[in-house]
Amino acid sequence: MPQNAARLAAASAPRTPGVSRTGRDLPVAVVVGLTLLAIVGASLFVRKEGFLVLTVLAVGAGLWELAQAFARRGIHLPLLPLLVGDVGILVSAYMAGAEALFVAFMLTVGGAVVWRVLDGSGAPALRDATGAAFAAAYLPFLAGFVMLLLAQPDGAFRVLLFILLCVASDTGGYVVGVLIGRHPLAPSVSPKKTWEGLIGSLVLACLVGVVGIGAMFDGAPVVGVALGVATVVTASLGDLSESLLKRDLELKDMGSLLPGHGGLLDRLDSMLLTAPVVYLILTVLQPVV
Repeated sequence: MPQNAARLAAASAPRTPGVSRTGRDLPVAVVVGLTLLAIVGASLFVRKEGFLVLTVLAVGAGLWELAQAFARRGIHLPLLPLLVGDVGILVSAYMAGAEALFVAFMLTVGGAVVWRVLDGSGAPALRDATGAAFAAAYLPFLAGFVMLLLAQPDGAFRVLLFILLCVASDTGGYVVGVLIGRHPLAPSVSPKKTWEGLIGSLVLACLVGVVGIGAMFDGAPVVGVALGVATVVTASLGDLSESLLKRDLELKDMGSLLPGHGGLLDRLDSMLLTAPVVYLILTVLQPVV
């Protein structure tokens, strides 16, 4: 009852101008989001290696945020080997493909575990090593599938479509959820997500998928729909998973690196789980000619 009363009070409280229902400074969030899209677009189409460097930096920042968050629960990630592994995993995926991605990931996990065991600090080594394996899988390994997309001859367009799909899913859900959202999707995990917002995500993501696959690859509309549906499913799962993690860590945001958005992980969560699925769908249904 106290929690419900608090939520009702928060919902009925007057809003600060420019601040959305989600508590974000909307004008700042829009400016930061558009700036990021411009930087990403420039790195993709000026020189693909620039996007690789940008991804390495973003994943490294995400690892740092995760380490700070886990420290709240006494889990101390061996950050140095994870940051080295970040570079190794992403560069290996871009330069040598899926097999190299997996090998580099395994070496990173092994190196982080050995580093933590040899560290000899008082905290339980098994818990920290398990956290390191999770961090390596969650961030650089999943991000490695974006590098597999990038490495294709038309990789810049594949990555662009992947990003646009994720943005469409997020934007469609946000706009429809704010305007007409009434029925919570997962109230115990993320009370502000609604079924109406999920439908908005599906509509906009499928639209972007159909237009994008046709304009960029002359692909069939059914491939675009498959991409849109898959993106919404994985992006929603990724977002809810991070919300569950933040709830357990008693955090509102994973960091504060992006004004109006929170931390980098708050923007990467939906993209990380989506990357392998988009890579597989495009590889099977829209292979490089």
